[in-house]
Amino acid sequence: MTQTQNVVLAESLGTGQGKSRLAVDTAFVLAGVALLTLCAKVQFWLPGSPVPATLGTFGVLIVGAGYGARLGVVTLVAYLMLGAAGAAVFAGEKAGLAYLTGGTGGYLLGYVLAAGAVGALARRGWDRSIVWMALALILGNALIYVPGLLWLRGFADSWAQTLAWGITPYLLGDALKLALAALLLPSLWRLRATFSR
Repeated sequence: MTQTQNVVLAESLGTGQGKSRLAVDTAFVLAGVALLTLCAKVQFWLPGSPVPATLGTFGVLIVGAGYGARLGVVTLVAYLMLGAAGAAVFAGEKAGLAYLTGGTGGYLLGYVLAAGAVGALARRGWDRSIVWMALALILGNALIYVPGLLWLRGFADSWAQTLAWGITPYLLGDALKLALAALLLPSLWRLRATFSR
């Protein structure tokens, strides 16, 4: 694997050392938090589902793949800390520690795990191929669902209810979001290569 393949998309766009690198990373974190907030606020209804879906998982996976594990995790932690402090960065107008420890708490933990895992795979070059990117995103989505469902089980009467609340309404939307993200990252790399000629 070449040195270029060990670079994630954000690193290919911003360079620098010391204070300059810190300034670039800070700008990326702020942009990532803004993207995550915007994605959380976008709601759409799926046929047969009483629960609106958001673009939250899409934003998480894009940040992880585009930023790499280190900066992706830092961005997700900053996003969650802002929400815990009361900033309205989550879906709707929800915020605060009560939201973080409520039914969605496990999914929010999964956001951090997913960003780290997808970012690590992107560093290995998985974000350059639609097929490999799709596999990375499926793994990332699983890392959101597993802690999310385990945590949500404490709020439900049964596993059947947990699945009905926490996964079934979202499968179609997640499939569409994963397909879009799998196309987006390799396309951004191709665009980056075009402009760097």
